[in-house]
Amino acid sequence: MRLDGQTAIITGGASGLGAATAARLAAAGCRVAVLDINQAAAEARGKELGGMGLACDVAVAASAEAAVVAVQQRFGPPRILVNCAGVGTAGRIVGRDGPLRLDAFERVIRINLIGSFNLLRLCAAAMVETEALEDGERGVIVNTASIAAYEGQVGQAAYAASKGGVVGMTLPAARELAKFGVRVVTIAPGLFHTPMVEGLPPETQASLGAGIPFPPRLGRPDEYAALVEHIATNRFLNGEVIRLDGALRMPPR
Repeated sequence: MRLDGQTAIITGGASGLGAATAARLAAAGCRVAVLDINQAAAEARGKELGGMGLACDVAVAASAEAAVVAVQQRFGPPRILVNCAGVGTAGRIVGRDGPLRLDAFERVIRINLIGSFNLLRLCAAAMVETEALEDGERGVIVNTASIAAYEGQVGQAAYAASKGGVVGMTLPAARELAKFGVRVVTIAPGLFHTPMVEGLPPETQASLGAGIPFPPRLGRPDEYAALVEHIATNRFLNGEVIRLDGALRMPPR
């Protein structure tokens, strides 16, 4: 897909991987809509990139529906969706205080998995109504999983389950939407410089990076964004989950 002039929606777009992706796509000529739970941050990021920013709780149907409608009214139907919104809340199944609270598990599933599907369904519905481009393509959806979907660590049962769900829906979604010319691809990042990691002590960050085979450092958000850009422009990438992790395989702890 040629990116210049296309409408792109990025969830979790006010920080981390989402912010880098929004900047990358804006630089490529996209009309960028930054969606984030933090309204002020979303609006600031959207304005900075010459696009728009909206408050959106991806786990709430009405919130996502209103955001997608607002984007279409200003920029037209989305051709690109990048789902970056997510949480990484940790918790042992059985901890010092007993079993993990069910609502804690449910919250991670709702944001990471249901939230991704929520925007996927809404943007796919908008994409199928658009005019076909080259090769009959109408749009591309990029979801964000994690290598925890494959090597979830102790305390990551909820997170790994949510990201495993994102991995699991990639192929069936791609197969179902193929007849409309809408592609679905998932990226499974390893350890990246994100707000979550940046809150750790520098020595801890260095230790995490040193455990990555090559390059022995944490991933940079723009490296994720570069892959998103490539996926969007390479029409033969479809129905795949791509690990972006420097060959890292996570240990149990």
